[in-house]
Amino acid sequence: MIPWIMAIVTGLLAGFHTATWGMYKDAPYEGYSHARYLRSVWLSTGIAVLAFPLSGLDLTRPGHWVVFFGLVYVTERAILEFYKTFVREEDQSKYFIPMQFHVKGRVIRERRKRLFIGILYSLGVAMVVGGVFYFDVRGSNLPVWAVVLIGSLGGWISAFGGAWKDAPIEGFELLKFFRSPVIAGVYAFLLAHFTRHLVLMTFPALGYTIATIETYKTFFFPSKPRGKFAGKPIQFPEMLTRRQRYLPLYVFIWIVILSGIVLAIRRPHMGRLSFF
Repeated sequence: MIPWIMAIVTGLLAGFHTATWGMYKDAPYEGYSHARYLRSVWLSTGIAVLAFPLSGLDLTRPGHWVVFFGLVYVTERAILEFYKTFVREEDQSKYFIPMQFHVKGRVIRERRKRLFIGILYSLGVAMVVGGVFYFDVRGSNLPVWAVVLIGSLGGWISAFGGAWKDAPIEGFELLKFFRSPVIAGVYAFLLAHFTRHLVLMTFPALGYTIATIETYKTFFFPSKPRGKFAGKPIQFPEMLTRRQRYLPLYVFIWIVILSGIVLAIRRPHMGRLSFF
């Protein structure tokens, strides 16, 4: 019973974390609604319930809980971003950078075409996942550099996807391009101490990468408009004050995450790598 409770709580924490930084950056431009805020919460919780029995993780072990949080986080982000990019119909005029799939700023408006492209994209990602599974089975004695390199693959997917979407409109930044792979590699190195499965370090590492980068962009530069709203006027100025109420919850979730990582390091763990 306790592991299932841990799974549900993990889904709630991951969902509220994502929902809060999303609301904080977007609400001044597009307003706030409870339904939009709770969307990621319900989705993450559902993912956690479904993923827990499939993951083989023991959530009473801090190291496995840390891995599971990243897994839930990245899965929710992947599903929602796929929906927003390839499925959802929405007026794109409110954005500086379109959220729907586009080619150099020109949105592919026909949903059928976007879905076809989305399926091809998903197949490409599936091939990467399959490759990681292959090394997971065959590469039992991989050196540290290989573990980190494979663990950074999720970051490379994010980097190429971000460059395709953003660079034609706001320009290419070399440091920004390499940011996700480097951070993902660092998190993969950490998670490799808690699990022996490459899949369970590679993609959760991307989850933590997203959480880290979004925290940095959203809360360290709160007055800088996000790329998709660059140059757009603030439509709901009251949200600049109202959004501050959610900061304690966001800080609390980060404290839980970091506490879990510290406990995981201090407790006995059997991963591909070892601190001791």
